Amino acid sequence: MRAAVLRQGRVEVRETDEPQPGPSELLLRTLSTGICASDVHFMDHPDVGREDPSGQSLYDENRDIILGHEFVGEVIGHGPGCTDQFPVGTRVTSISMRLVDGGPAIRIIGQHPEAQGSFAERIVVSEEFARPVAEGVADDAIAVVDAFAVGEFYVEKSKIRPGVIPIVIGAGAVGLSAVAALAARNVHPIVVSDRRAERRELARSFGADVLVDANTTSSPFGAWRNAANAAGIRKPPTVFECVGAAGLMQNLIDSCEPGTRIYAAGGWYTNDTINVTAASKKGLMIQFGGGPRTVDWDRTLEAVCTGRLDPLPSVGRVIALDDVPAALDEVRRAQGPPRIVVHPNGDAVRSDART
Repeated sequence: MRAAVLRQGRVEVRETDEPQPGPSELLLRTLSTGICASDVHFMDHPDVGREDPSGQSLYDENRDIILGHEFVGEVIGHGPGCTDQFPVGTRVTSISMRLVDGGPAIRIIGQHPEAQGSFAERIVVSEEFARPVAEGVADDAIAVVDAFAVGEFYVEKSKIRPGVIPIVIGAGAVGLSAVAALAARNVHPIVVSDRRAERRELARSFGADVLVDANTTSSPFGAWRNAANAAGIRKPPTVFECVGAAGLMQNLIDSCEPGTRIYAAGGWYTNDTINVTAASKKGLMIQFGGGPRTVDWDRTLEAVCTGRLDPLPSVGRVIALDDVPAALDEVRRAQGPPRIVVHPNGDAVRSDART
């Protein structure tokens, strides 16, 4: 089959081994798959994959690795021991985990040679993690469920409710997912800071109320203070950091209000430092990583399938498999739309619906 293969540090679209479903696994024809910044981070920071103590990811430059972990596909085959839950022709998606040989070892799809990813014409998933997709829901909407589950996790983890003004740093896919999760809980006003005007406006369409141009305003806390004074709110803000840039966390620590809660949803793949003394004096609560969990992912999938959440505005472009290497470079430069999706087997046309 054809796939975008990572080997010796570069991605090339070529023929590679046909995947074979093992015990309790499904073989899918990939319909749509999203490009995530973590695909680029995995490529550019191989030491993280070489030294993963959990064994769930593995960067081996001498073995083919197919990237991609946000996807939807059509069942075209079954491994031994499968049930009749997902007959041939069923559309399914899955969390980005694969049980090796039926378990218990887990591999991250798209970040391990034993769990090849979705930038390919076909992909294997564990039946245990597979979820059916409702009729009438666009393939491309399902392909970004994983990204929107990230914001759902952090917002749910924060237990934020009306009466606290949130600040979302960054309006990429993860930032938009946080905005959507906040709006679904009727937490307003929502302050969003980003450098790109089109992303700020996109955040507004997901429910943001106050937009801050990060090019001209170094800190979003001035906008937060104005919103808090107007609403008569005295509680400190809850910040959802959705960028992951070096130095950003310290900037937030230096400029935030005492008692601020900060959730680090942005993925750090390079070392960074923070002044713990400064954070301690302000009584800050900072959480790094930790999600999304399966429950957050399932909740997001249900919201998309029932129409309560429409993530399609985040999909700015659809490409073919041959365009993946160039698109990865674009993501690396933090350019392009919040999400680019790939149709490995079909036309590069956005699927706004499926009937």
